[in-house]
Amino acid sequence: MTRRQKAIAFFVGLCVLLVGAAITLNISWIVMNARQSTPLVLGIITFALIIAGLIVYTVFLVLEIKRNEDHDTFINAVTHELKTPIASMRLYLQTLQSREVDDERRRQFYDIMLADADRLHRTVEQVLKAGAVAQKPKIVARTPVDMAALSGECVRLAHVRHHLPEHAVALEAHAGSPLIVSGDAEELRTVITNLLDNAVKYSGEQVRVTVSVAAPSPDTVWVRVQDRGVGIPRKQLKRIFNRFYRVQARGLKQIKGTGLGLYIVRAIARAHGGRVFAQSEGEGRGATFTLELPRVAS
Repeated sequence: MTRRQKAIAFFVGLCVLLVGAAITLNISWIVMNARQSTPLVLGIITFALIIAGLIVYTVFLVLEIKRNEDHDTFINAVTHELKTPIASMRLYLQTLQSREVDDERRRQFYDIMLADADRLHRTVEQVLKAGAVAQKPKIVARTPVDMAALSGECVRLAHVRHHLPEHAVALEAHAGSPLIVSGDAEELRTVITNLLDNAVKYSGEQVRVTVSVAAPSPDTVWVRVQDRGVGIPRKQLKRIFNRFYRVQARGLKQIKGTGLGLYIVRAIARAHGGRVFAQSEGEGRGATFTLELPRVAS
């Protein structure tokens, strides 16, 4: 049992004891004042207020404990995501500074440092984006966005960013006419990129991801990202879009992240009048994320 679980169990147990004591006192009060209506009514009302106060206090206390742990987890995750690429770049720069290396090795070092810089940039971007979407901004500048074309750009970017073979991420478009939505192309690119990054990250060694763009109804567009990776326990499907939350399952401790990606995805989807939802048959059986947006006439 973790320290947070022990603290929650303690305060829940304390609340139960206090409620039990209040009930005992209230029953004693009722017995002593059974023939006097005014003290009896006042006692019952006071008892109800005490019980309600104890329950509300305990609930808020438990939520605060959980929020503090989420913040600690987030700080630890962000610290790791920032320190790792910085340490790597520093090591390669020190190597280049302290010894002579041939041109081929130097180019290899530059490529690694550029990849580390990209990782650092993505982490900072996610933290900034999470802060922005927490303010619930409205999409002001709306333009027609072709979701099939945008998904194709994101798939090509995923191949380059994660150094994947062409067959690792497949794109399927299931419509004869353009699938157009009204929104911010850059924000929607962030959504699809985050879903793809998650799919690749949680796929394990064998990356097989399918991105499907379709119109399940005349006024709806779906972008569906399906992987065949570690999967998600069913009890956690509704919680994975919460800020700082990361999937709790066997074999995932080595997978690092900030717990902000899916939170950003949900916030942007809602700002566009859509939604995002996840499906999984359980651990080891992959996961499917579906972005649903209102379609506009092309």
